[in-house]
Amino acid sequence: MKRPLIFLFLLLLCISLSACESNAGKTSGAEIDYGSSVKFSEAEVKSAINTVLKKFKNFNGCDLRKIWYDEAGSDNHADSYMSTGRGSVNGVKRENVIILFSDFYAGSPRGDSGFNTDFMYTDWNWMLIRDSETDKWKVDDYGY
Repeated sequence: MKRPLIFLFLLLLCISLSACESNAGKTSGAEIDYGSSVKFSEAEVKSAINTVLKKFKNFNGCDLRKIWYDEAGSDNHADSYMSTGRGSVNGVKRENVIILFSDFYAGSPRGDSGFNTDFMYTDWNWMLIRDSETDKWKVDDYGY
């Protein structure tokens, strides 16, 4: 009697875990545009984008369609971030801030994500910082 119950429990556990995994934010198939930069190397921009791709997996029920770096747009948003955003209080140096942009679809977000169901978010900003040029990027903030 114990074996069938244990088997049933393990089966249900596997099903529930696979359901959670399948609802993770999807990044496969996203269009990636590294742009061109005089401030950051291609490797630095790629590293920043990879950091966002990892973070996006926490956006349950969402599908990343495009992510890109645009230096002029990044500079504009970074100036605002440094003067009135978190950059004005966290002590980060301006040369260690990069802003990326993305478009993503929120199909059926779960929990208290705050995302609208069945909605396309465009020009979503990702504010990334690092302690120095040799440190890894961290997502410090995101939104519009």
